[in-house]
Amino acid sequence: MTRYALAFLVLISGVTLFLGYANKARCTGPEFDQFGRSQPDYKERIDGDVCYSDIQHLWLGRDIDQHVFPYLSGGITEDGQLVGGVVEYPVLSGLLIWAGALFASNDAQFLLGSALVMAPFGLLTAWLLGQLARWRALVWALGPPIVLYAFHNWDLPVVACAVAAVYVLQRGWGRAGPDRPLIDRAVAASVLLGLGFAFKVYPGIFVLPLMLYVLSGGYRGRELPADVAARGSRWDVVGTIKVALAAMVTVVAVNLPFAVLGYEGWLASFEFQGNRFVDVTTNSIWYWGFRPWSNNDNAGFQGAMDVISPAAVLLSFVLACWLGWRRMQRDGTFPWIQVSAAMLCGFLLLHKVHSPQYALWLLPFFVLLRIRWEWIAAYFVADLAIGIGIFRWLYITNQGLPSTIYDGFAPQALMIGVWGRAALLVALFFVFLAARSTVDHEVPPRARRPRRGAAPSMSG
Repeated sequence: MTRYALAFLVLISGVTLFLGYANKARCTGPEFDQFGRSQPDYKERIDGDVCYSDIQHLWLGRDIDQHVFPYLSGGITEDGQLVGGVVEYPVLSGLLIWAGALFASNDAQFLLGSALVMAPFGLLTAWLLGQLARWRALVWALGPPIVLYAFHNWDLPVVACAVAAVYVLQRGWGRAGPDRPLIDRAVAASVLLGLGFAFKVYPGIFVLPLMLYVLSGGYRGRELPADVAARGSRWDVVGTIKVALAAMVTVVAVNLPFAVLGYEGWLASFEFQGNRFVDVTTNSIWYWGFRPWSNNDNAGFQGAMDVISPAAVLLSFVLACWLGWRRMQRDGTFPWIQVSAAMLCGFLLLHKVHSPQYALWLLPFFVLLRIRWEWIAAYFVADLAIGIGIFRWLYITNQGLPSTIYDGFAPQALMIGVWGRAALLVALFFVFLAARSTVDHEVPPRARRPRRGAAPSMSG
């Protein structure tokens, strides 16, 4: 893709991001109370006008409005409330939240500050996807989830980390670019995935398929280190360990200062997520599929979900890796991007929390993998149904209006979204595993076989 085409793509992405900000800014102002909360009728507007965002909402309740530096002085109360600047996200997201609030005195300014901090990550993602997949990156730049969720929560930086990991593995960096040894590119990708984990956890799951890609020697096994090949070995065990260690060291290095300086506050963010109930705010199949047993006061059900949900997620990871391994035995290359996408589908489907903005996590895989456009369109429709339906349903429920599936569009759209999305995630799990990536044709130069009649490369 030419420089001008990339600039145009990034410009389009910027316009879509602005629309995403404007969509959420509808809920702000025009007046504010003494705490900086938008008035009038904030609680009715955020659901009724479908412009709710976690960013604006969490201005109050986490000491964000007091500009408290996160984690160092806080903790969690006996009733599960976070206090003293602690937020329910990993530490890099906490720093991002603090930075977005630095010059804010009300929730509108906090939304704007957070958007300004995060928008460059959205633009970077567009640039990276454009480099990797050319015009297919328009799926990101023009994707409806960008308008709906770009500034719903703090997810653009973590998506940028995940996409950057794919980029450095495929393209490398500097003058050497993709000519760098596989292990160097894979370690750099693993570091980026570790940073993503410190933003929002999910990129950490992609380290496992990346390890299997390195273990099997990269593209068609041609990128095994010379010493491994000289021993007649098929597997790069040492390289695989290096990839795992790179991610772990990155996660520890980022978290250690907070754990040392404010252990209780640092731990509280994990305790909050671990104690979270399966309820209407989690919006998962576990809540909607087990009504009315999924009430908060059903301790037996909630305890069972603490075991069943993570176990099901792990089983989906194992299945994805196993099917990827079988494809590697057939095609010669472990499909780490495809397996990563399938693992994400398993996580989104089976985890006890499925927040609306998680659609942003999946969006780059629609760019990086060659799947039929019908699948993408169907997912966008289901996501739009749930993105609008859930908030309209909450509005009519809070207003005491009839809210069963027989009573109107909002509950019907919600159910179409919940179960349509669930069915699509099951299907996409297998569709992704069978797909070719948009970078399959870009074999790293070190993995290319010499042309017939050409002298072998001295680089090996």
